[in-house]
Amino acid sequence: MTTAEIPGGMRLKDLAGWNQIPADWERFLRASPEGCFYVEERGQVVGTATTIIYGGRVAWIGMVLVDPDHRGRGIGTGLLEKAIEHLDAGKVPTIKLDATPQGRPIYEKLGFVPEYEIERWVLHRPPAAQVELKPSPLPDIDRIVELDLEVFGADRGDLLHSLHLDAPDFTLAVDLQGEIVGYALGRGGSRADHLGPWMAWDEPTAWELLDEFLQRSARDTVFVDCLKDNAVAQALLRSRNFQVSRPLTRMYRGSNSHPGRPELLCAIMGPEFG
Repeated sequence: MTTAEIPGGMRLKDLAGWNQIPADWERFLRASPEGCFYVEERGQVVGTATTIIYGGRVAWIGMVLVDPDHRGRGIGTGLLEKAIEHLDAGKVPTIKLDATPQGRPIYEKLGFVPEYEIERWVLHRPPAAQVELKPSPLPDIDRIVELDLEVFGADRGDLLHSLHLDAPDFTLAVDLQGEIVGYALGRGGSRADHLGPWMAWDEPTAWELLDEFLQRSARDTVFVDCLKDNAVAQALLRSRNFQVSRPLTRMYRGSNSHPGRPELLCAIMGPEFG
């Protein structure tokens, strides 16, 4: 896949009702120019799959999309197999993805097993006026990247820097006596602003980050992909009138020797990125 196929990928994304924008496809292609794939029929993109390798430890498969009129013909499975073949050739020990209930049986047949459960939470609210931010130093993104390596389990610094560059107002950190005890990033999508990753050591930190993000976002819709086992984060979302939209399952293939610390995560970056 190249930048020439981004409009075709956007068409499939729109048919699926997903939230990505062209900048997200560009992130995939910058991170993995040889690892993003598509199927074309009669000059039209009818299927896609993307991969990203994080620090040689963990690879990610995302954006597995098939035109509804072309489903049931093995296009999605073929793209998955191509993505896995590409990652196996790079000797990446662990491949991960986030599966819908419909996709999970397919991934299980390809050797993926569950790691933990995720839920997409959605907030619908009246449009807010854009907040005039008080002048203050931006959080140190390099320190966030360092902590994210521990929490996620692999280095995705390039991706975090990209999110920070595109939406610096959504980059948040809570510093306690010189130590970062929580951080969050976000991005704007075609349908909503998306909060994630969102990490906190304790409930007050999680609360502070969530409320600050909601204040900075002027969109009437906000998405958060929250870990189902994180009761604190779920209670916070519920208190802010978020509602559960759909379930996802984090799955992996391989050793999973670098699982990170998911118990510290309130929300993932998103099912397309991990």
